[in-house]
Amino acid sequence: MHIETHTVSVFCGKTTHIHGIDTAIYKEETTEKCYLSLTGLEGDEQADKKHHGGKERALHQYPSEHYRYWAKIHGTPERWKAPGMGENISSMGMTEESVCVGDQYQWGDAIIEVSQPRSPCFKLNKRWNVSEFSVDMQSISRCGWLYRVIKPGYVSHKDGLTLISRPENAMSIKAVCDVFFGDPLNQEGLLQLREQSALSASWMSKVEARLASGTVENWNFRLLGHA
Repeated sequence: MHIETHTVSVFCGKTTHIHGIDTAIYKEETTEKCYLSLTGLEGDEQADKKHHGGKERALHQYPSEHYRYWAKIHGTPERWKAPGMGENISSMGMTEESVCVGDQYQWGDAIIEVSQPRSPCFKLNKRWNVSEFSVDMQSISRCGWLYRVIKPGYVSHKDGLTLISRPENAMSIKAVCDVFFGDPLNQEGLLQLREQSALSASWMSKVEARLASGTVENWNFRLLGHA
């Protein structure tokens, strides 16, 4: 395992009513040391606690380099920058190809563990005024990822992320997305996902349900905001 420390920027946000919805997707950079609890950064909020936040979705990280891709497609490059996806952590050099489910990172006094890819939702469409942005993000597996907090503690932008452990059978975030979103009834892929013991309970329950039923849960409301 190659040990490398990645520099990060840190963002927090409060819930606001905009675009006709309540959302905390608009975040601001913080340069202060702040406490990371089991449920997230002090001062950060989630509007929809059923689908965001909680112990298995305490933090969201999105690769900074992806913004160049979105700017190339949609133009206005000055708009496409962190934290446009509502991320808490932004970095260069960490992508879905290099980060795996179950990876544990030392961050300041805290230890965090990758729990699942981010599931794109319709609030991204409203945020960017692009009707199917969430669908596009999902289709190319550039979703970012979420963390659970293994050890709470104080963190800041001055503390880099250092990989300290990785499961032996770890799948990259991209590999997980490619199965879960791109080939959702692939039996071999689902069985491989089921072996990812660090995968969040919500994602694992969907894997189990697909294996049992041979059907995929409806994504329309998550992706588009309607049935």
